[in-house]
Amino acid sequence: MKNIFVLVATMLFITACSTDLEQVPGNLGDASSITDYTPVLYAAYNYQNEAAAPMAIFGDFRADNGLFDEEFTDFDEFTAPSPLAATSSSTFFQPFYSALYNSILSANNVIINSTDATLVAEARFLRGLAYFKLVQVFGDVPVNLINPTVEEIAEADVSRQPKNNIYNNVIIPDLEAARDGLPATTAAARNGRATKYAAQGLLGKVYATMGNYSVAETELAAVVSGTGAAGILSSMPFADVFSSDLNDAILFATQMSGSVTYSGESFTNWYAGQNTKADEGGPVSPDLVSAFAADPSDVRGPLTVNNNNGDPVSVKYSSLGSVEQDWIELRIADVVLLYAEALNENSKTTEAITELNRIRSRAGLANTTAVSQTDVRQAILDERRLELALEGHRWFDLVRAEANQPGILDAEMDYGSPISSNYYIFPIPNTEVTSFDEITQNTGY
Repeated sequence: MKNIFVLVATMLFITACSTDLEQVPGNLGDASSITDYTPVLYAAYNYQNEAAAPMAIFGDFRADNGLFDEEFTDFDEFTAPSPLAATSSSTFFQPFYSALYNSILSANNVIINSTDATLVAEARFLRGLAYFKLVQVFGDVPVNLINPTVEEIAEADVSRQPKNNIYNNVIIPDLEAARDGLPATTAAARNGRATKYAAQGLLGKVYATMGNYSVAETELAAVVSGTGAAGILSSMPFADVFSSDLNDAILFATQMSGSVTYSGESFTNWYAGQNTKADEGGPVSPDLVSAFAADPSDVRGPLTVNNNNGDPVSVKYSSLGSVEQDWIELRIADVVLLYAEALNENSKTTEAITELNRIRSRAGLANTTAVSQTDVRQAILDERRLELALEGHRWFDLVRAEANQPGILDAEMDYGSPISSNYYIFPIPNTEVTSFDEITQNTGY
């Protein structure tokens, strides 16, 4: 199931940059010497690995699901001037930023040079995924859609482009092309590679993030119907989703392998309390423990968190080796809950409740008591927290929810004072700001 790594070591050598990033990394090699772009595509897949642990940190430890060690608490501070940029840039942001741009450059190489339509569609999926992560984390970012020569690097425009332009001109077109060009099969059948429904599900999430719930509903409905989501939820227990890396519940996951060395630590170590920057008293927040404890009939609680004698840790990934555990980018339950969210925002609250209850039923819970659009909105947010706990979603869910329900982020975080919207995104890596006059830092950092 780790076929992507067969040739990746060679391709990482071929596609390695001659210098450290940067917005426009070094050339990926002479494209004319390559006849089979499959290994180049595998490199694009592999570079996504370095973004896994940072997404776990941004999504859960920035939010109310995870806790940093008391000596590394700047992620929990939301008052200006924030120390986040100075202390965390080299640890989290620069590796994340560099890895995704390296994935983008490998994808560009395939998109521009390959004549294999399926490979190109996969590359466009990976490029769309990379830019979506970058925009979610940093807001406006530089855009590169070519495979630059050394001469072109010197002339490249490295200024940050408005995130809405990136959504409309890069991310959405890439995911639409992937949706239309990839086979409608399972990720398991494709050995973990991208599929039509992975692209379409991610496209639906993008539209929801943009607040375009009308189009989001259309895309997500197609995934729910096409994958047989209702049947998967009713037949596959929650625990089985995490018992193997490739199964029908997982639409796409970034593959991890013990045969490849990563510069960062495994994301599972953060959740298990095995990273020195995670809270020694247990990296899982008491608030999340309490959220599960509120209803003991929820089968997800003991399958997600072990109280560990008062030092709670995650057990969500314990069935597989930490190095071999893939990072789930998108799964059926995520799509169903996004579909419920879109239906509710489109004033189809009764239909939204039906979808929400599919998730609750599998968790062993009674149907929701929420009825009004406002209450269902909160119920969906609460359900996403429990269903997708410690999968890197929580912070981004809170930021998206804030657009529909102002004040909800402050209420959920319970920080003690209002959190400025400046801190909904993260600081651009310091090395980028100091290396390029065109790249400015995000406000507040």
